[in-house]
Amino acid sequence: MRLFALIVLLLSNGVLFGQPAQSLEGKTIDLSQEAAGRPFVLVFIRSDCPISNRYSPVLQALHRQYGGRVAFWLVYADRDETQASIEEHLRRYAFGIPAVRDPKQTLVKLSEARVTPEAAVFSANGKLMYHGRIDNWYESFGHARPAPTTHELRDALEAVLAGRLPNVTATRAVGCYLADLR
Repeated sequence: MRLFALIVLLLSNGVLFGQPAQSLEGKTIDLSQEAAGRPFVLVFIRSDCPISNRYSPVLQALHRQYGGRVAFWLVYADRDETQASIEEHLRRYAFGIPAVRDPKQTLVKLSEARVTPEAAVFSANGKLMYHGRIDNWYESFGHARPAPTTHELRDALEAVLAGRLPNVTATRAVGCYLADLR
């Protein structure tokens, strides 16, 4: 089974098409189909990551601004996180963004995500166009600027919606490591 997953990953070449995610109820879903021909964003978060939690208002603002043209999902990659704990986290931080689980970390690998919060922007045909930080609010773990001076996720969304490759296709995000979950 692992060999099959590796072959699929290698053949996909950064394309998220037909790759399974899990609804909070445990049903398998294809995010590229759910996006219905729109570009889409996966934002990897952890309920126990203070940086992810601080980004809740920023993510919600981006979802409000782009949600009609871009499909958004929060992705919980911790296989030990339950439906109830995820729903509680969504309520506590007033996330109005749909959420999925990635217990096998298939989406993590295809998105090249390493920490939370980290975003991956895919074109409507499922090609990875950008992955990395949301903005540069955090200089390093525990050291935040008063306000971000760059907005990589927003810039990537603007480029993809205009049919262009983003000027910046990858950045290093600051946050809680996903490797802790493997």
